[in-house]
Amino acid sequence: MSHLLREQAPVTEASWHLIDDEARDRLTPALAARKLVDFAGPHGWEHSASNLGRTRSLADAPVDGIAAEQRRVLAMVELSAPFTLARAELRDADRGARDIDLAPLDEAAHRVATAENRAVFHGWESADIVGIADASPHKEIALGQDCERYPRHVARAVEELLNAGVAGPYGLALGPKAYRRVLESTEHGGYPLFDHLRKILGGPLVWAPGVDGAVVVSQRGGDFVLEVGEDLSIGYERHDADSVALYIQESFTFRVLTREAAVALTL
Repeated sequence: MSHLLREQAPVTEASWHLIDDEARDRLTPALAARKLVDFAGPHGWEHSASNLGRTRSLADAPVDGIAAEQRRVLAMVELSAPFTLARAELRDADRGARDIDLAPLDEAAHRVATAENRAVFHGWESADIVGIADASPHKEIALGQDCERYPRHVARAVEELLNAGVAGPYGLALGPKAYRRVLESTEHGGYPLFDHLRKILGGPLVWAPGVDGAVVVSQRGGDFVLEVGEDLSIGYERHDADSVALYIQESFTFRVLTREAAVALTL
C-alpha cells in the first residue's frame, strides 16, 4: 500500500482508470513549465531535497581545531489539490455511462497546474523558490495593447538573449490574457500572429495559466530545472455514503541555473 491509500477508496479499478485518464487529459495542456524547462525525476515520494552542491561554514565545531561545513539543499514542497466526486456518478461510470460529471477533478487539476507554473515563472518565497521572471537581470519589455506589435517585442527579447550569449531556440510562455490576444489576432494579410511568433522564436508558444504577461526562455537546456519527487498523482482522503474525497498531489522544487536565459514581458 502506498501513501496515496488508493486501495482504501470505494472506487473500482475501472473508475480509477477513468479518473486517472481525465486528470492526465486536463493536466497535460496546462503544465506549461514542463514544456519549457528541464525536468528531473520523478525521484519518488521519499525524495526530500535537491542537492545544491554548496556548503555554509559552521563556526561551532564540536572539537577545537576542526573546520566544519554544512551541505546546502533545497527542500521539496508538497502541493495538494483536494476535490470530491459523487459516488452515484462513479457507480454510473461502472455501468458504462459516458457523461460522468468530473468537473471537481478538472478544477483541481487546473489549480495544481497553475500553482506549479506560478512557482516556476514567478517564484514562491516561503518555499525558497526563485522564479524565472524574478531572477532575470534583463529589463522587462511591455507588450502593450496592440497585438500587431507583439512580434517586435518578442524579437527584442530574443535579441537581448543573443546579446547575453544565450543561444536558442527559444520558447514563449504566454499567460491566459496574452495567449487569448495572440489566438484572436491576425496580422496584415491574414498571416496568423501565432505562426509569426514561432518563426521568431524557433520554438514553442505555450499557454501558461498562472503566468503574468509572458516570458521568453532559452530552449538550449541546462538553464532551468524543475526537480520532482512525487509526480502528479491522485490519492484518497475519505468517503461517506454520498461522496469520495480525493486529491491531486505532487512534490517538487525549482532552480534557475542561468539568470540571463530569460526575458519577462509585461501586459
